[in-house]
Amino acid sequence: MLRILRYFSWALLTVLSFAVAGAFLHKQGDNKSTPSPDSQTTIGSSFQLIDHNGLPITERVLSEGPSAIFFGFTHCPEICPTTLQNLSVWSKQIEDGQDSTLKILFFTIDPIRDTPSVLKTFVSQFSNNITAITGKPQQIEQLIKSWHVYAKRIPLDDGDYTMDHTAAVFLIRRDGTLQGTISHQDNRHTAIEKLRLLISS
Repeated sequence: MLRILRYFSWALLTVLSFAVAGAFLHKQGDNKSTPSPDSQTTIGSSFQLIDHNGLPITERVLSEGPSAIFFGFTHCPEICPTTLQNLSVWSKQIEDGQDSTLKILFFTIDPIRDTPSVLKTFVSQFSNNITAITGKPQQIEQLIKSWHVYAKRIPLDDGDYTMDHTAAVFLIRRDGTLQGTISHQDNRHTAIEKLRLLISS
């Protein structure tokens, strides 16, 4: 029963994330997930955080190339590892024999447990193209708000806790504008096409 409720919660969060993205993109009409080429919707804010190698990282990383950004946590049972694994595989499939310019950024929503060393061990399971990012709780909370990401701590019966959070991947152009999102329900073909469009934009 708990797993069913959790799946329902993730589905609801994905729907909400699309609603937020839609508001940012000023969409009209149908539910297309990619804005017109002249869209200049910005999202997020400046930040001074730490990557999984313990090195400083700022919002300048977004100007180094198109980015696929995901907010999650290392103790996530299914959604987070599945999403990072998929992004790792998809990014390799769109390289076409060349180095992809796509950056995969994984921002933790659980900075208390997700230290740089924990994040490094976690992302090493997937790809060396993933940069995990953490910081002080107040910094992460501010970042989450600037991205309009839903994240909530959920106590468990054993005294531990888990996190409910937005399950969408944000697709950010190299100029820092939002191109669209990848939903957890998107199939492989749809997700790869969205990533191809992001890289070519």
